[in-house]
Amino acid sequence: MGGIILCLFSLCCLAQTAPPQGTVNAPSGAPLVITLDEAIRRAQANEPNFAAAQAEAKATALDRSIARAALLPNAVYHNQFLYTQGNGQGATIAADGTRTPAPPIFIANNAVHEYTSQAAVTETIGLKGVADVRLANATAARAAAEYEIARRGLVATVVGFYYSLTASERKVAVAERAENEAAGFTDLTNKRENAREVAHADVVKAQLQQQQRERDLADARLAADKARLELGVLLFPDPRTSYATESTPLPAMPSRADVEARASEHNPDLRSALAAVRMSDAEVLGARAAYLPDLALNFNYGIDAAQFAAKGPNGVNNLGYAASATVDIPVWDWLATPHRVKQTEIRRDAARVALTATQRHLIAALDETYAEAAEAQRQAASLVLSAQTAQESLRLTKLRYTAGEATALEVVDAQTALTLAENAREDGVVRYETGLANLQTLTGTM
Repeated sequence: MGGIILCLFSLCCLAQTAPPQGTVNAPSGAPLVITLDEAIRRAQANEPNFAAAQAEAKATALDRSIARAALLPNAVYHNQFLYTQGNGQGATIAADGTRTPAPPIFIANNAVHEYTSQAAVTETIGLKGVADVRLANATAARAAAEYEIARRGLVATVVGFYYSLTASERKVAVAERAENEAAGFTDLTNKRENAREVAHADVVKAQLQQQQRERDLADARLAADKARLELGVLLFPDPRTSYATESTPLPAMPSRADVEARASEHNPDLRSALAAVRMSDAEVLGARAAYLPDLALNFNYGIDAAQFAAKGPNGVNNLGYAASATVDIPVWDWLATPHRVKQTEIRRDAARVALTATQRHLIAALDETYAEAAEAQRQAASLVLSAQTAQESLRLTKLRYTAGEATALEVVDAQTALTLAENAREDGVVRYETGLANLQTLTGTM
């Protein structure tokens, strides 16, 4: 019996620690390859600020339906029993036998026992309800724009981390190549020293260079691990999950005209500022609505009698209807309404100033981002050429050193120049990829 219980307990533990359905696991020993699109999707599912912006956008979208519902008639079915103490006179009986119950002690009430069962339809017609609908629409539009801003901000963060990790991994490869190159040069100087072709100083110089390259390799691996953890925090429940990024060719730059057209149509900051102006306009309209009267309509159908029945004593019909129309005309409120109107107009003017500022910032950001991406593209091609030139320079310098025409210092300088050129090449690639991603984020294409 104890063995059966132990087995059941083990199965329960395994069920609790099993991965949820829909998760993708890499084969054993192979890291999970994450594309940039997959990284963005995972980050959107895990980042709390983005989740809050998304929830706010959905909640404010429902406010529009709530505001529109306030413009439509409301119907309720009202049921009530009211008991009032009698005045103590007792019931009276007429000559024809009709019995009249004793009146209640409170003159405002209708009878000692009163039953109300009515369907009530109410409707209020006023400018304030229209203003509330406009305000709800503008608020929902602004929340949707803020959600898009949060989405693009998260995308920019993921893109930065993703390309930084890719560059860190490439720099590890550069550091490994440099360390192997330094070790090979140390071996070459040892052989030439043993052959009495060079002095021991060349061996020392080569060893110092090799030791530095070993430290550079350790730093590069540490930087790659840190970049992996930073991105893993956004992607996985456990940031230590093993995964790899995908290397893709550099994309082309979009045309300036296409960038400007997309930025003007799909920029969320501009949409948010426009929605803020519409919200302030609706608030002004709602404040001015207090100057006008509201028309309240009410229709009731049912019973309101001393008996809970369709017919009362002597066949009296208890069923019936009543209707009312109420108009409240504002006369004097000690200038509260003019002051509310002035408040909303002040806020509206500020919102309009913010809109014009957003438009100016958009123009400047568009020019800056496009210029940054274009320059990064040009320099990326130049850095690739510089790395190729440095590699050729190292090859020729080593040949000259082998032939006794160059010094060890020249070889070390050529090795250092190649390492710096390759690292600069990777930084240039990341700069272009990040600049292009920022441009795509600004135009709404990512």
